[in-house]
Amino acid sequence: MSIEYLDEALAKYSRSNIYPFHMPGHKRKGSLFVSQCDGLAEDQYMISPKNGKFLQDDSQWSAIWGMDITEIDGFDNLHQAVGILKEAQQRAAELYGAAHSFYLVNGSTCGVLAAICAAAGKRERVLVARNCHKSVYHALFLQELTAEYLYPVMMEDKIPGQITPEQVEEALQRQPAAAVVITSPTYEGILSDVAGIAEAAHRHGVPLIVDAAHGAHLGFGGGFPEGPVRQGADAVVMSLHKTLPSLTQTALLHICSGRIDLERVKKYLEVFETSSPSYLLMAGMDACIRLLRTNGSELFARYRRILTEFYRQTADLRQLHVMTREDFSPREAYDWDDGKLIVFVRHPAYGGPWLHRRLLTEYHLQSEMVSARFVLLMTSVMDEPQGLRRLAAALRDTDDWLTGQSQEETGFDNCRSLAVTNLYQKYEISMPIYQAESGKKEQIALEDCAGRISADMVYLYPPAIPVLVPGEIISASFPGELRKCQEMGLSVGGSGHISVGRISVVCPLADTGV
Repeated sequence: MSIEYLDEALAKYSRSNIYPFHMPGHKRKGSLFVSQCDGLAEDQYMISPKNGKFLQDDSQWSAIWGMDITEIDGFDNLHQAVGILKEAQQRAAELYGAAHSFYLVNGSTCGVLAAICAAAGKRERVLVARNCHKSVYHALFLQELTAEYLYPVMMEDKIPGQITPEQVEEALQRQPAAAVVITSPTYEGILSDVAGIAEAAHRHGVPLIVDAAHGAHLGFGGGFPEGPVRQGADAVVMSLHKTLPSLTQTALLHICSGRIDLERVKKYLEVFETSSPSYLLMAGMDACIRLLRTNGSELFARYRRILTEFYRQTADLRQLHVMTREDFSPREAYDWDDGKLIVFVRHPAYGGPWLHRRLLTEYHLQSEMVSARFVLLMTSVMDEPQGLRRLAAALRDTDDWLTGQSQEETGFDNCRSLAVTNLYQKYEISMPIYQAESGKKEQIALEDCAGRISADMVYLYPPAIPVLVPGEIISASFPGELRKCQEMGLSVGGSGHISVGRISVVCPLADTGV
């Protein structure tokens, strides 16, 4: 039986003469400029789109409008897949080695919410790595879960390191849990020992959920580590769009064992995922999976050659430093994805925000994320050699310029005086997230919040890892450290009033603890 791929089926359908009496409203055409249709008979612009001056006529966008459909005959239903979408998801499962794989068109966030809610019942206890994405904490809130946090060792410039199997084992020996949730790889590419953590969790009958949003490219060769699906995790969430050639919002939820009920997963996917999934997004996912199946080995071998040359060209920088595996110990990281390029500024008078601006304005190179002392640049199998050569040349040029500058520490770009030293810290937990967010609260000035119980989530974006979670007691150093981040131009996220120097806290009468 011949295989039918979604992107090819959509292209064929868009070329057919089937008239679309179905959603979406653009009827597989561009937007009609009604003002340019004045004087035309109704049948002229209905029959001949060119007379109606459609927005995307004679452009590359016309093909996209032509393939944007809804759940019509022959194209299946994502939430009750029995045909072309079921087969597409099965191909993804076979590629990654999962028992079941689900297409996600609401990003990895949707998969994280569904996996946690499916694995843990209302008000149960879970083990959660404290460096998880904010979506994990949203799941804790929605399911009213109590979390015991597992704290990673903090590496240079407060880069979160790994979670160890020993941490998980010790926590589960103290008290049972409904699930263990970790992030591997992290935003910076740090990997934990997923196999060891899975073994520890399973000894206690507990499923392991891995947020591998940044790990969809792992396990396909090129010298990259193995992905968590084949390392014993029970549920794995991956963003195809982050590290592979796929459209923004596309992700996968892999269910790898029977420790998480499949019907509960499906139920929560229907809760958190749109009932009108984009066929364009799903077609892009199918095309991405097909590319990995047919050309993955060659693509990743080429990718490795490009990365190896980049690291060779930047090995002797003096005032800048590109992170390598030698920069962390086995205690800090089990493994690392070196497709994440992390460039530190060693010069005492300049920092990450300065390097970010220089790369963008002087060399037209857009970094992914900026921190106090480094910038992070993401690569993928789609990078071209000339792109990384441009970056290497820009870093060498910048390094030469910095070498000639005074070593005096001045200004907000000063990476030593303004390094974030206490923002990512272990806060005392007074109550679960759901109690802090659902109870009575008040807004106060940041300067007055020390010792109060936070009712807000505060994070730097990217990577949207909360530095403060509702229910945690705010430290005396928190307001000052947050101000430093704002002064450096780092993006502080959370409730809107954070940007104007205010924060929500639990009212004193509600400070009763758990």
